[in-house]
Amino acid sequence: MIQLNNIHKTFNTGKPNEVVAINKVNLQINAGEFVVIVGSNGSGKTTLLNLVAGNILPDSGIITIDGNNVTRLPEYKRSKWIARIFQNPLSGTAADLSIIDNFRLAALRTQTKRLSIGKNEQFKRLVRDKIATLGMGLEDKVEQPIGTLSGGQRQALTLLMSVMDTCKILLLDEPTAALDPRSAGNVLRIADGLIKEYHLTAIMVTHNLKDAGNYGSRIIQMGEGTVLKDIAGKEKDSLQQNELYSWFG
Repeated sequence: MIQLNNIHKTFNTGKPNEVVAINKVNLQINAGEFVVIVGSNGSGKTTLLNLVAGNILPDSGIITIDGNNVTRLPEYKRSKWIARIFQNPLSGTAADLSIIDNFRLAALRTQTKRLSIGKNEQFKRLVRDKIATLGMGLEDKVEQPIGTLSGGQRQALTLLMSVMDTCKILLLDEPTAALDPRSAGNVLRIADGLIKEYHLTAIMVTHNLKDAGNYGSRIIQMGEGTVLKDIAGKEKDSLQQNELYSWFG
């Protein structure tokens, strides 16, 4: 699904503060994999996610998504494959618009916007039914501005919105970093459920090693812009927390 061939990215090239963020990385992520990326600050994990998203472009190398060369495509042209959840619950939604309006925009994410986008009763029932699966009691508050919700509620709704339109890849950029432990656990359970239900290919960047151990089918450790460890399958399932913590000892 995602192929990175010899990807290299340097910031501030030729300046005293030049940084090699990604150093000739080769990586293949198969369809349906849930990859968790860990690493210390400056390891390159967020840069890697931004390169996949198209938020930044590589200096060299090739990025392929679903068999398509997307190396030079900007973020908005990759939206037919990719949905992204950001660290800040305020990102990715229109705070002043209602829940239902945000869901309608999400449903049209990859389509041409017209003067009339419509919110008929059938669509409202669909949204209410989806929101009800969260068990948060928000299905009767769809006309409430989404900006009035808590961070955990907003992240949960953003996850639901990510699958309202065509989406094959879900990028999770430290999605629980700004949440309290209870909300964080809830958001990750929702994300894991959606990834399995919709057979998504997912990449999650996190600093939380406990979450890295508990979620995903594959774990990658990055350091100095390279892949240090890449563990999947039964080896990932048998990985102990103390072993994971020892990577950073």
